[in-house]
Amino acid sequence: MTTKHILFLAHAPSDNTRRLRDAVRDALSQPEFDGVELRVLAPQDAAASDVMLADGLLLLTTENIGYMAGLTKDFFDRSYDDLLEQKPGLPVATLIRAGLDGTATRRALEGIYGAQGWRPISALTILHGGWDEGFVGQAQEAAMALAAGVEAGIF
Repeated sequence: MTTKHILFLAHAPSDNTRRLRDAVRDALSQPEFDGVELRVLAPQDAAASDVMLADGLLLLTTENIGYMAGLTKDFFDRSYDDLLEQKPGLPVATLIRAGLDGTATRRALEGIYGAQGWRPISALTILHGGWDEGFVGQAQEAAMALAAGVEAGIF
């Protein structure tokens, strides 16, 4: 079986977002995902070439001042044109950690994904409000769904 590659772009500036990042990494290191290689990068360390190597993309971003984190936006600013028409159908799962409602970040990312021809595997997951321990399970669930679908060739 060919190993599938998932790129996890994780903007994790706080203890809680680092918990989400680490929980996802731990969930995808379980034996049932032996056919999946997870590469975790901060957005500022990633480039279009990293996406080109991926069979799936998982994005974790915070929402700051009603919009995606600046470093997440910077990644898209730097790589957007280089990725146009290069990865049509790329399956994507998204985690938005939002103190507010996450609406502007969701709309922006849906627009980027649509223009790139990428396919969100489900509705973007918005983890909003004060910290809730349930966010960890939601993040892991989204990541495991992406990994299982990519590994099985469903996405």
